[in-house]
Amino acid sequence: MEHRLLEYFIAVGEELHFTKAADRLGISQPTLSHQIRLLEQELNTPLFRRIGKKNYLTQAGHILLEHARRVVYELEQARLEIGQLNGMQRGCLRIGCSGNHLLESKLISFHRQYPGIELTVIELATEETHAGLLGNQLDLGVVFLPLQDEQIISRPLFDEELVLVISGEHPFADRPEVELKQLAGLPLVLFPPKFFVRQLFDAACADRGISLAPVMELSTMESQVRMVRHHVGGTILPGSYAKTLIGSGRDGDLAVIPLAEPAPRKNVGLVYRSNAFMDAALQAFIRHLTE
Repeated sequence: MEHRLLEYFIAVGEELHFTKAADRLGISQPTLSHQIRLLEQELNTPLFRRIGKKNYLTQAGHILLEHARRVVYELEQARLEIGQLNGMQRGCLRIGCSGNHLLESKLISFHRQYPGIELTVIELATEETHAGLLGNQLDLGVVFLPLQDEQIISRPLFDEELVLVISGEHPFADRPEVELKQLAGLPLVLFPPKFFVRQLFDAACADRGISLAPVMELSTMESQVRMVRHHVGGTILPGSYAKTLIGSGRDGDLAVIPLAEPAPRKNVGLVYRSNAFMDAALQAFIRHLTE
């Protein structure tokens, strides 16, 4: 079984769409379909079934996808180890991050120290970073902990605290802090429930018997802040992002108000696969984050 066929199969298995997978691979859709048929002929079993307009993995497809990812990952690790023997360094690190603000200052200082290493940082929810690590699409992640998986190593970095971002014209803008129950009458623009910040905020409210319903759900912090600027409502954001946005306190049309203790907070940590080959670039980045 050719390594190339496994890569083609993984792309289709993840996209479940032949045209999207072909675009991702940089080949034509007919070529990709032909290659998948060759793989099915080699295995003597269908790997996909089509129901209506959607593609689904068969049971055999699910089994092959799990093993194919493992094979491709091991080959990539071998390539890195051999490259290390030859004195080469990885040219790129792929990083999943629960918000680029968590890494901004470290990215700048790392680039100044190692300008030859390309960093590709993708904003992802914690579970998406987890899947990217297991699928060999990411080298490491910076996420909200805990992340429970025997295949993943977690290293705590710092605590993240949630804050209220409100219009500078709102009566809350001059308060030194605000309690969660005081948000009951405030229109809120929040993350959708799949995001960890929303889950953390909802859990803190539930612990205090408070029920808060957002007037709007948006998936990016930038869009939430724009809604605040347009007086749609307040928003709950990580303190580190709010500080990069306007610092602490009031700045023109926005104000950052701490939540009263016990404020919702969670640990941010570095995660990577336990069996990942720690080449010089990966070691340097991990050391840079944890110093």
